[in-house]
This record gives sequence, structure tokens and C-alpha cells, in this order.
Amino acid sequence: MATIYDVSILAGVSLATVSRVVNNTGKVSEKTCKKVHDAMEQLGYRPNSIAQSLASNRSNSVGVLVSQLDGPFYGPLMREIESVLRAANKHVIIAAGHSDAAQEKDAVEFLLSRGCDALIVDAEILSNEYLQKLCKGKTPVVLINRHVDGIEDRCVHLNNLEGGLLASRHVLEHGHQQVAYISGPLFKLDARERLEGHKQALTEKGLTFDERLFFEGDFREEGGYEGMEVLFERGQPFTAVVCANDQMASGAIALCLERGLQVPQDISFVGFDNIPFPRYISPKLTTVCNPIQDMGHMAANWVLKEVYDNREVNFSHRFEPELVVRESVQPPKA
Repeated sequence: MATIYDVSILAGVSLATVSRVVNNTGKVSEKTCKKVHDAMEQLGYRPNSIAQSLASNRSNSVGVLVSQLDGPFYGPLMREIESVLRAANKHVIIAAGHSDAAQEKDAVEFLLSRGCDALIVDAEILSNEYLQKLCKGKTPVVLINRHVDGIEDRCVHLNNLEGGLLASRHVLEHGHQQVAYISGPLFKLDARERLEGHKQALTEKGLTFDERLFFEGDFREEGGYEGMEVLFERGQPFTAVVCANDQMASGAIALCLERGLQVPQDISFVGFDNIPFPRYISPKLTTVCNPIQDMGHMAANWVLKEVYDNREVNFSHRFEPELVVRESVQPPKA
């Protein structure tokens, strides 16, 4: 079995140079890197990951906690994190919290037990106190989709209040005054902040928030569908609906189409997130861009910078939303 010594002899370089190439540490010329990799391939040499970990006191793995493993939101997030870290020769270990405090905590403990060099945590239920304590531990932690006082430098998050304001302000500026709102589950901070933005937009226009035009959904298509059923059953007139994410907007629009209503001729819609499929449906959905892939990229950059000493990466904490205007809003019928 080939050893690192064999590689250094065949490549004609020092053991230290081979080690730098294998561990992706320090600067080595492209020509020298090629010589080392060619020698490794010719000899069939494979670095021993356990030995590497013992020597460097690092596992070269990063734990990632997400709420769900399915859907159009978390897939792009995980893909971006994995891509950035893989390019730096790091690997990810993924666990899911399923919007449950016990499962989120269990997932965090599991990732810590695997000896991860750092954690990227998307925790919906864990308390601020728990996360503050977690960030004081030995394993570096960066939070995504969450802002926690006292550990702001560890948080990558969206200005959700501003996003909610943009969405509702858009339909109000088109002349709608009877606007229904389907929120996400209000135990989630982003759902509460988007709802607060909606209320602020109403206040700007001198309008009062009407509980009869409000439904608490679940961020899924089924929640939007159910929300529209409930709103219609209440009998309170409305000409536009703002949904706290695109998936619920898709479910809500589906019910309207089943009832013979036209969008936006009979009722206007705005979503939130700018996931891929609403741009291909008819009408194309006006929405608020939630740059989840960019936030995943930033969280991975934080790990590379703070844990692996890569000072060349860029990092920012807070992202601002943007309104994406398409075809699902028009002024109400006279």
C-alpha cells in the first residue's frame, strides 16, 4: 500500500508539500499540485481521513441542521452549502429538525457527537437562550434564517419585515383596499415578521387589519388551499391575497381556479420566496425574493473564514428582500 513517503519521492517534493496539497492548506503552485496529484493517482494513494483528523485536530466536516429535507426551499439551500464547502475540500453531514424542539436539539447533539468542525444551524423552534449557549461552546456555530440578539455576528438572515411590507404595499398601490393575508405558522419568527410588515403596509394606507381577512397557514400548498376555503366561507369581501410564501400562494390560486375565478382579473395574488416553479405557472406569480441560496453561500463562507482561516471569502449578515413583479396583480374591478 502506497504511503505519503512514496508520493513525495515519486513527485520529487517534500513531505510537507505533499501534506499541504492533501490537506488543502498553505500555498502550493499549480504545477507542484499537479505533480503531487499525478503521483497519488499513479500509486493509487488515498489519504487516511482518520489520520488526517488526528494530525490536524479537524474532521474536515461541517454539520448542517435544516428544518426539512424536502421542498423547493431547503433543497437549494443544502445544495449551495454543500457546493461551497466541497469546493474547499470539506464535507457536510445533514440532519433535520422537522420543526420540533426535541428533534432539533437531538439533531444538534448528533452533529456535535460526530466531531464536526462547525455547525450551520437553521433552527425554527430552539430558544434564543439555547442558541446563545450553543454559540459559546467549543464548536463554532453560524445561524441561518434567524436573528438572535447577542450573537448577531453568528446570524445570516433576511429582513422579513421589509419583505412583508413590500408584498402588501404592492397590492395596496394597485388600489386594493380589501386585502386578505395567509400567514405561515406564527410560532416561526419569519412568519411573524412578514405579518408585521403586512400590518405596517395597511397602516401606511390608513387601513385597519381585519382578523376576518386573516388565516394562519403552514407554509405548504395545502395550507394555502385551506386558507382560501376558510376566507371564502367567512363571506368577508376581498380583492387580493398576500401569502407568506409561494407554496401557499400556489395552493390558494388552485382553489380559485377550481371555483372558476380568474387571476388576476377577479383576484390578485402576491407570494414570498421566489422559488422556481411560480415563474412558470399562468399567471406568473408576483413575489418577494428570498435569496436562500445566497444565504447558504454566506453561511458556508463564514465557516471557511472563521474555522478554516480562509480570509479571502466575503461575508455579510443581513440580506434585503426585493419585489419580483410578474403578472398576478392588477387593479380591482370597478
